[in-house]
Amino acid sequence: MPSNKSVSDAPIFQFTNCRILRNNQLQREDLWVREGKILNPEKLFFDEKGFADIQLDCKDSIIAPGFIDVQINGGFGVDFSLATDDFKSGINLVSQKILSHGVTSFCPTLVTSPPSVYHKVLPQISVRNGGAHGAGVLGAHLEGPFISREKKGAHPEHCLRTFESGAFQDLLATYGALDCIRIVTLAPEMKRSGEVIEELTKRGICVSLGHSVANLSQAEEAVQHGATFITHLFNAMLPFHHRDPGIVGLLTSDKIPTGRRVFYGMISDGIHTNPAALRIAHRAHPKGMVLVTDAIAGMGLAPGRHTLGQQVIEIDGLNTYIAGTKTLSGSVATMDTCVRHFLEATGCTVETALEAASFHPAQLLGIEHKKGTLDYDSDADFLMLDDSLHVQATYIAGEQVWRQDSFTV
Repeated sequence: MPSNKSVSDAPIFQFTNCRILRNNQLQREDLWVREGKILNPEKLFFDEKGFADIQLDCKDSIIAPGFIDVQINGGFGVDFSLATDDFKSGINLVSQKILSHGVTSFCPTLVTSPPSVYHKVLPQISVRNGGAHGAGVLGAHLEGPFISREKKGAHPEHCLRTFESGAFQDLLATYGALDCIRIVTLAPEMKRSGEVIEELTKRGICVSLGHSVANLSQAEEAVQHGATFITHLFNAMLPFHHRDPGIVGLLTSDKIPTGRRVFYGMISDGIHTNPAALRIAHRAHPKGMVLVTDAIAGMGLAPGRHTLGQQVIEIDGLNTYIAGTKTLSGSVATMDTCVRHFLEATGCTVETALEAASFHPAQLLGIEHKKGTLDYDSDADFLMLDDSLHVQATYIAGEQVWRQDSFTV
């Protein structure tokens, strides 16, 4: 077929024999890609008189946007909360390995750490596009240290901090810089948290509520200051109570500012959240669900002892505990596993399960115009999956960056 020369000499790829996730439903149509972007075929045909240079038969695969993991602490022996000399090679290893899980972008997450760790690690995290080298880095997620002692979970108590009179300056001094930070998890009941939330939000940083004993009115006040996310719903917060549902109550609150949506992370690994709790959250607020792995260094490794920042972690099957305790500490589940478990546990549609790991996290971060969607002109970061939602191939900017050995296009 002749290639189009009027606009660009770059080759045009046409992915055929597939079902594309677009506008909340799987549609049987072709996907057109050029220069890493998704093309509008009508414009291509009628405005440019263009045609495909290369046609690829997808063998009836589902094509969905690449997954976006906004809470991942590490994996494959790499711990993002450790200030090692080879930190950059560690982040490169994780970004390469998670391509097989369908993750095309992620937020490396640091748990509560001493200031020295933030000062050494954060300058080594740079926002970058994904590609054959691995998934793209969207910026860091800092989970702590401004969190509740009562709900610290696996976070080391000696590193926890409160806001003093110059609250935002405290945060700056602790982290060292905000350049690469995308999400900060804090406890909204802390004094002066409101001014911190406002300052972070002004700088385009997403504020998440978590590891907290906040009541509902404190959580609502935090949202009014600009908070938009809840870190791993149900975990490390007050349990739902009918007279004061706490942070969980944000899912059905009538005090959310007009035009704002609160999103919430869920660790859908079958361990952290009972399937009934998953169903309750999803049915209460389906458009806010964001699947996260909360994966730790032990993901992808054999059971045994590994690290999570300052703590030693014991992995027993899919359970991860602070060594010598029964305190849950992160997950070893992969994102594609979480998507399949969510689908099975809730009985939701395939489209809903896929969007909880792609479109919703993109909306949370305000990047839904280019990521988490297969709309025209968006980035061609997408997956080919079979009907049981196992990943067959991963593409970033239209380039195949991983495929299952038995799958060819």
